Amino acid sequence: MTRRVVKTCLSLALASAASHGFASGFAINEQSVSNMGTAFAGRSSSADDASTVFGNPAGMARIKREQVSGGIALIHAKTDIDNASGSNDGDMVPFIGAPMGYYVKPLDDNWSFGLGLYVPFGLVTDYERNFQGRYHGDRSEVRVITLQPTLSYRFNEHLSIGFGPTINRIDGELTSAINNPIPGAGDGKVEIKGDDTALGYNLGVLFEITPQTRFGLTYHSKVDYRLKGDTTVSGPGFVIGSSAGTYDASLELTTPESVDFSVTHELNADWTLYAGSTWTRWSRLEEIRADNKGVGGLLAGNLSSISEPQNWHDTWAHAVGAAYKLNRQWTLRAGLAVDQSPTNNTDRSPRIPTGDRTILSLGTAWSPNDDVTIDLAYSYLMEDDAHIERDDYSATYKNTAHGLGAQVTYRF
Repeated sequence: MTRRVVKTCLSLALASAASHGFASGFAINEQSVSNMGTAFAGRSSSADDASTVFGNPAGMARIKREQVSGGIALIHAKTDIDNASGSNDGDMVPFIGAPMGYYVKPLDDNWSFGLGLYVPFGLVTDYERNFQGRYHGDRSEVRVITLQPTLSYRFNEHLSIGFGPTINRIDGELTSAINNPIPGAGDGKVEIKGDDTALGYNLGVLFEITPQTRFGLTYHSKVDYRLKGDTTVSGPGFVIGSSAGTYDASLELTTPESVDFSVTHELNADWTLYAGSTWTRWSRLEEIRADNKGVGGLLAGNLSSISEPQNWHDTWAHAVGAAYKLNRQWTLRAGLAVDQSPTNNTDRSPRIPTGDRTILSLGTAWSPNDDVTIDLAYSYLMEDDAHIERDDYSATYKNTAHGLGAQVTYRF
């Protein structure tokens, strides 16, 4: 048993799962279906509904009626794996959903209160049983659910600010195959589970130059987690070697801060234009380290403290979009986004086989009356080829994904 195999199995527990979300790394973008229709261009400046609690909390100042918004985004991903031998079907991302819900209430002419519940990071990878790269990653699942109470204050007709602490719950699960010390006994299995709750914050500024043009700037803070759970090693060879069993495990992980800047311009009564850029500090993910207590037997030296370099880099995402008001009830949207991958060719693994992305989005909003709006959106993602080069596994991944979102806003 080599240290390389075991360390690869364990150390990527929570940086692993979201290679097919609609944002880079293991972030996802789907916190608002109304923003999804423009490829999230104008996310920090549009403030069209209660989902601005996430997009820019200062945008609550533009909401004049108490309202709730809720919805879900569904993602279906497909991966083709080329230039590899063995079993490499690549259909490792199940059909998944990301729910969201928001509430905004104006308190007076200056103050507004909001509450948001959304998923900022997550997704799943789950390879087939005989996947050739199973020693580098088999099944990975990570979820972050965030609750954000928020206040905004409007200084005057031009300037508003907003702030909300975030309460973030993370849990993850990882399984990987490892070589069995008994020849012919089949693979062993390593499984890690862990969770934690940590605090962060969301801060935003909205500047309305004119009634038709506004700029938004939103800062989402980093969140430091120390996940605690257990590591389980199983397989007949590991029982004999006395390394099988369940051990206390801990893993430190920081989800990165990001800055979103965007502009919204109402060209006329029918057309609205959007543009925006998001910077994410993925360079915080230099390595993942897992610590396990009480490990004995043949693998004690390999399992006690494990780390693997990631060496991710900071990324930029850029988007442009437009909305056309067809009539009093219907609005049509479209958008285009490009998003850098934080990974590099040296350290990229089957758990995060992602490349730079291009995303095309279409959307619509139907308002049968002044109290209700139903938003629908569709996105198509295509990635540049992602190459993986490991000692015992190499392949080229070609990733695509379809996203479909629905959201309902009700005004009291």
